[in-house]
Parts: sequence; structure tokens; C-alpha cells
Amino acid sequence: MARRSHPVIHALRPILSAILAGAGLNACMVGPTYHRPTAPTPPSFKEAEGWSPANPSDAADRKDWWTVFDDPTLNELEAKVNVSNQTLAGAEAAYRQAHALVAQDRAALFPTISLDASANAANSGGGTRTTYQPSIGGSWAPDIWGSVRRSIQEAKANAQASAATLAGARLSAQTEMAVDYIQLRQYDEERRLLDANATALGRTLTITQNKYNAGVAGKSDVLGAQSQYQSAQAELTDLSQQRARTEHAIAILAGEAPAALTLAPTPWTLKLPDIPTAAPSTLLERRPDIASAERAAAAASAQIGVQTAAYFPALTLTGQGGYASSQLGQLFKASTSFWSVGASAAETLFDAGVRHAKVAQARAAYDQALANYRQTVLTAFGQVEDNLAAQRVLATEQAMRKAAADSASAAETIARNQYAAGTVDYITVVVAQTTAINARNTELSIEAQRLTTAVDLIEALGGGWNASNLPRD
Repeated sequence: MARRSHPVIHALRPILSAILAGAGLNACMVGPTYHRPTAPTPPSFKEAEGWSPANPSDAADRKDWWTVFDDPTLNELEAKVNVSNQTLAGAEAAYRQAHALVAQDRAALFPTISLDASANAANSGGGTRTTYQPSIGGSWAPDIWGSVRRSIQEAKANAQASAATLAGARLSAQTEMAVDYIQLRQYDEERRLLDANATALGRTLTITQNKYNAGVAGKSDVLGAQSQYQSAQAELTDLSQQRARTEHAIAILAGEAPAALTLAPTPWTLKLPDIPTAAPSTLLERRPDIASAERAAAAASAQIGVQTAAYFPALTLTGQGGYASSQLGQLFKASTSFWSVGASAAETLFDAGVRHAKVAQARAAYDQALANYRQTVLTAFGQVEDNLAAQRVLATEQAMRKAAADSASAAETIARNQYAAGTVDYITVVVAQTTAINARNTELSIEAQRLTTAVDLIEALGGGWNASNLPRD
């Protein structure tokens, strides 16, 4: 005895046959085949002489690159950036939108199937007749010329570009946090220097007042000493305001209200880390902005194929199957079944050059993306070279500034002692004090610049990011 198929399968059979018949039509894809564009890449960095090559074990090559500064507070703040920063939250949401578009475009490769059911009652004079009709229908536009697949390629590349943009935003927020933290600790150290200077100026004011009382110093010396001391106090007040603003910026980067974060002053303990370099070619894989620009070029290339496919006819397959009966008990009998299949093709014969213009626009957009990619690569090389040169120059300058600060401090001590002994006038002391405090602040500034430049160099080298981190689905 022959085995009867399920009624639903029986109704779907013509539709499935039409779909299977069209499956072989997804054969080719018009448009260019994308290859990663070339970019001018030097064999080595010009300013890298004396720098150690990159090693997988180097701390600056890891994801948590800020740990090279060995500061627990900075580590805690950077962890908050990754979790709570609202700019990153927005960039992450943008990536999820782009990723969802990939699934949306991929769905166009498959047929659309719908289920309908109806019951109609009609009076024909001899009584009321009710007709029951369940049916399943479907339609499918085979991707003959690859338009859908090119759209999927474009959406996937855009999603990867968005992921790289997110990584770039995260790296930027992390480096901004590190720079602000260095600035905060610089203010703490400046306050220590200014406190020491104010204390010294207070002693000088006392000595000057005593000398004035003894009749061996003029009133102008007392007023000058008072002015110096009061100016030092004003500088401390101004420094407090600058530190507060930096602390507020750190709180916002950490995703917190400024009132919720307080960082107590600490001694200056930040040390310059060793930062390894690598061949310039590795920069193409380590910079999120380069990866984003390259993926944008891939998306633009795919769009050329999408527009080129519009030159060719579009085919649509349709099918419908179901049952129709006035008696529910007889509804799923073979005698009450019906089906239909169809195919339609559409081709634009004249559009006054619209398709040609869209293809030309897509090619121009690709050329623009290609130029943007190459410019991004060149800019990245320039940033690395700039920071390598700055590190070298600042190292030399710091040694000189330290020697100058040591000499100025020694001269200040001598001038104070000589003034106390009455062998020099007060102007000599003022000049020596001003020179010493300026020299010490300059030395500190150069040291902070070296640390900031180290952060900038790590960012220029891509942090611990790599293009292999991009999503592949």
C-alpha cells in the first residue's frame, strides 16, 4: 500500500520544487573582486634607532597596556573606562546596529513563506455555503548576479569597520585617562614644590622683617618679600583649581559623576616604561583606525557589485499551495488541494543613465575610501615617528633640565645664606628663588611630557589591539 504524504508537505511540494529549481541560479557575482589595497610602507621607522624590537612578552604589547606604568590607581581607573564610559557605550551600540544589518541582508538570500487561512460564507439562493481555504505561499528572488551577496559583503565590512571604530574609541578613552592621570599627579608634585617654595619664602619674609626691625633692611625689602610669599600662595590656589578640573575630567571618563570620585594626592612615583617598537608593516594590523579605513574600502568595493547587478534582469519565483473545501471533514483530501507556481523577470530598458551614474558613483566612493585608507596609514606612520623623536629629544632635554634645576637650587641656597649674613641684597635672593622654582617646575614638566609622550606612542602603535580581534561572522 502506497504511503500517503502529510497534507502540509503535499501542499509545500510545488513551492519547494520551485525553490530547489532556482537554487542553482545563485552562481556568479558581478563587480570587482576585492583585494586589500597597498599602502606605502617603509622597512623601518626612521626615528627608531636605539629602540628595542617588539616582543610578545612585552607589557606594552598586551591588552592592558597601561599596566606598564605600575600604578594601581591608574589600573582601577582604566578598568572603569572599559565598563562605564558612556562614549564607549554609544560606540558599542553603533557596532551592534551594524552587526544586525549583516543578518538582515543575509536573510534576503532565502525565500519568504507565509501561511494564510480563510473562511468565507456566501448565500447563493439555495442556502448559505461556507468555504474553508488554508494555504501556504512563498516568493523568492534568486541572487543570480550576486547583488544580495555583495550587500552582505558590504554589511559585514561595515560591521567590521564599526568594530574597529569601537576599538579605536576605547583606545582613545584609555589614553585620555592615562594622560589626565599623569597631569593630575604632575599637579600633585607641583603642589609639593610650591609648598616647599612657599615655606622657604615664609622664612625669607621672617628674616627680612627681622632685618627691617634691626634697621639693616628697607621697607621695600619687606614689601618685596611679602609679595613673593603672597604670590606663592596664589599659585597654590590656582593649582588647586586646575587639579580639580582634571579630577572631574577623570571622573567623567570613568563614567562617574565628578562628586562621586576623589583622588587623594600622592607622591610622584610614575616611571617611564620601556616601549618596544616593531616593523612598520605590523602597524597595518595593530591600528584600529587603519583597520576601519581598510574595511570601509572593502564595503565600498562591494557596493560597486551591488550597483553593477542592476544592469541585469531580476527574477522572482512564486508558489502557492493549499486546500479549499466547503466541508471541514474533507478539507485535507487530495481532491481539494490546489497549487500554483510562477516566475517573473524584470529588466529596465531605459533609465536615462541612472544605473551608469550609480556605478560611477560607487567606483568614485571606492577611490575615495582607498585614498582615505592610504592617508590613514601615512598619518599613523607619522604619529609613531613623531613620538619616537619626541621621546629621544625629551630624554636629552630632561637630563639638561635636571642639571639646570640642581644648579639653580644650589644658587638659591647660597643666596639665602648670603642674604641672612647681610652680604647680598634682597634682589639677589628674589632672582635666585624665581630661577630655582621655575627650573624645578620645568624639569617636572619635561618628565611629565615624557610620560605623556610614552602614552601617545603606545596609542600610535595600536595599544594591545590587533586586526585579528575583528568579528568574522
